[in-house]
Amino acid sequence: MRMRRILGLALAAATLAGVSAVGAVSAAGAASSPNISRDDCTAAGGQVVARPYAGYICTLPDGTTQAIT
Repeated sequence: MRMRRILGLALAAATLAGVSAVGAVSAAGAASSPNISRDDCTAAGGQVVARPYAGYICTLPDGTTQAIT
């Protein structure tokens, strides 16, 4: 009985860790900003900002930034 309990706890911990890893990957994918064009940026009321050695970004009125394609 003790061995079954230990195996059950190990299986539950592994399942929880797997679900947590999948959730973290999903959250990271959702958190990353999609790319936007210069025209879409200005149409949305944003401002195109140049970053040295990093290209251009769009700064939107709500404070978020997106990479320019």
